[in-house]
Amino acid sequence: MKKITLLLTLLLSLQFSTTFAQTQLDVNGVTVPRKIEFQNKTLQLNGAGGRSKMWLEVYVQALYLSQLSQDPEFIIDSDTEMAIRIEITSSMVSSNKLTKAMNSGFEKSAGSNLQELRPRIEEFKTFLSDPITEKDVFILGYNPLDQTINVYKNEVLKGKIPGFDFKKALFGIWLSNKPVDETLKKHLLGI
Repeated sequence: MKKITLLLTLLLSLQFSTTFAQTQLDVNGVTVPRKIEFQNKTLQLNGAGGRSKMWLEVYVQALYLSQLSQDPEFIIDSDTEMAIRIEITSSMVSSNKLTKAMNSGFEKSAGSNLQELRPRIEEFKTFLSDPITEKDVFILGYNPLDQTINVYKNEVLKGKIPGFDFKKALFGIWLSNKPVDETLKKHLLGI
């Protein structure tokens, strides 16, 4: 009887831990949900990884898609719901440093379209201008119905930026042929 009870306990705990493992993923000490809700749609985790600068982990980023893919061009060109989740992991990250990094990323990603995007990039940066602390979570979600990027900080909508071209440049920061971090790109693609 004790063996049967022990076996049942082991099976139940194994089943519980497997279920728990399927709903979350640990990336460098950050718990990343496998699914998020955006615009009444469930988006699935495509991939996640950490971003380091000068040997310091600065944030953990996750890419959520309505249709999983390992093709960066398909993701950038897709006019479907998708989101990027960024959780700050270092107290060294400030809004000033984050907006400078975004500037650099847009310059690489936007190419000849940079000047046309500049006013929207500046508006986007204002949504990141509040003081940033460790554990802050940003969601940059794309809504194809009105072709806007919705910027959330800790579940509070900071604002929206219009334009499919802006969406392509934003996601291109991490997924283009000139990503800010090649290793992070591979992790986001689940490679």
